[in-house]
Amino acid sequence: MIRKVLGAVAIVVAVMLLTLAATMSHDAPCGPAEPLAADAARMKAIVYRCYGSPDVLKVEDIEKPIPADDEVLVRVQAASVNPLDWHYMRGTPYIMRLDSGVGTPTSTRIGVDFSGTIEAVGRNVKRFRPGDEVFGGRRGAFAEYVTVREDRALALKPANVTFEQAAAVPISAMTALQALRDKGGIQPGQKVLINGASGGVGTFAVQIAKSFGAEVTGVCSTRNLDLVRSIGADHVVDYTKEDFTKGGERYDLILDNVGNHPLLALRRVLTPGGTMVIVGGSKGDWISPMDRPIKGFMLSPFMSEEFVMLLADLNQQDLTLLAGLMQSGKVTPVIDRRYPLSEAAAAVGYLEEGHARGKVVIVPDEARGPTALMGAEPT
Repeated sequence: MIRKVLGAVAIVVAVMLLTLAATMSHDAPCGPAEPLAADAARMKAIVYRCYGSPDVLKVEDIEKPIPADDEVLVRVQAASVNPLDWHYMRGTPYIMRLDSGVGTPTSTRIGVDFSGTIEAVGRNVKRFRPGDEVFGGRRGAFAEYVTVREDRALALKPANVTFEQAAAVPISAMTALQALRDKGGIQPGQKVLINGASGGVGTFAVQIAKSFGAEVTGVCSTRNLDLVRSIGADHVVDYTKEDFTKGGERYDLILDNVGNHPLLALRRVLTPGGTMVIVGGSKGDWISPMDRPIKGFMLSPFMSEEFVMLLADLNQQDLTLLAGLMQSGKVTPVIDRRYPLSEAAAAVGYLEEGHARGKVVIVPDEARGPTALMGAEPT
C-alpha cells in the first residue's frame, strides 16, 4: 500500500513538473501593435511582443512619454546593448519568465543603458534641468525618448566623454565595479585576474581594477591581446594558446565573465582565502547562467576560498563615481560597433554571438554617418 501511495505521489509530481515546464517554455505568437490616439505625441521605439530570435524586435511608433513630477524626459542620443537584453528577448532562462511574463513578455520595451539630453523635467525635480547631458539606466532605452526618476540611476555626463561612451557604461561598468569592490574586496597590490577581459564587463573591470592599484592579468583571445594591454592590463593570457588554470601563478581575486573553466580548476589558481566573483555563465534554457553560482555556493563552506555571484544594482551613487573615473581619464569605454536604432535587432544579435570587443552601441537613425558605421574599430 505504501509503495502504491508513493508511486501515485511520484506520478502526480512528475505530471505537475512536466506541466510547469511546458507552460514556462511555451512561446505564444506575437501580438498586434497597440493603437494610438490620433492626437498622441509619438516616438520610435524598439518593441517585442513575443519571445524569440532578434527577428521579434520591431521598430514601432508608440506614445511619447510625459515626465511625472519626480521624473525627467531624456532625448536619447545613444544606448548600449547588454546580455540582459537578449535574455529578455528570448525569455531565457525560462525561470526568469516568472518575472518577465509567461508565454509573452509583460513589458514590451527593451534596452536599459542610455545617454542623452534632458528635454523636460517634472515640477518637483531639483537636481537636473533641461539641456543637461546625462546617462543612466532605465527599461525601454532603445527608443527616441525615455523618462527617468530623478533619484534613480541617472547622473551628469562628463564633458570629456561622448554620448556613445557614456551609454556604454551603466550595467557593464557598474557590474565590474561592484564585483571588484563589493564582492571581491579589492585592495591595492593584489593580483587580480579578469577572465573575459575584452568583453563589455571585462574592459571596464581591467581599468577599474587598475584604478584600485591592483596588478591585473587579462585573459582574452589572440586578436584582443593588444586591446587589453592598451586599457592597462599588466599581463595578458591568450586562452587559445595557454590555460591559465594550469599555470603556476596565483591570484587574490578572479572575476569570471565567461564560465569556461570548472570551479575547482579556478580554485587551483586562487591564493588561500582568495575570492572568485562569478558574473558570466553558460547559456541554457532553464537555470543557466545560475548553475555556476549555485555550485559555488555549495562549494564555499568546504574551502577557504570564496565563490560569490553578483547581480548588479543600478544606483545613482555608483554611476556618479564612474562618471568621476571617466572625467579623470582612469576609465575609457571601449566601443566595438555602432548600429542605428532601426537596426537594433542586428545589434542584439551581434552581441549574442559572444565575440564583441567592449560594447555595442545603438544611435538614433539620423546620427548614422562616417562615425556610426557598423564594424567600426574599437575606440
